[in-house]
Amino acid sequence: MINPAMIFKIKSSWERFTASHPKFPKFLQAAAANDVMREGTILEINITTPEGRELSTNLKLTTDDLQLIDDIKNMTK
Repeated sequence: MINPAMIFKIKSSWERFTASHPKFPKFLQAAAANDVMREGTILEINITTPEGRELSTNLKLTTDDLQLIDDIKNMTK
């Protein structure tokens, strides 16, 4: 069962995150609005540390992934 207090904590953390990184939510909105988040779409994530160390991965979206994304979107409504 989901702890309601944890939902409020996550919401507060998300609000601070989006205030610090306003381009990220806009990027997600653009991805949703431009119909790029569909089955078979490949998401790639790259991380570069301050020391220059790099790490990357990718994944191909499945129907289950899209359902999770939709569920998360519906949580914020």
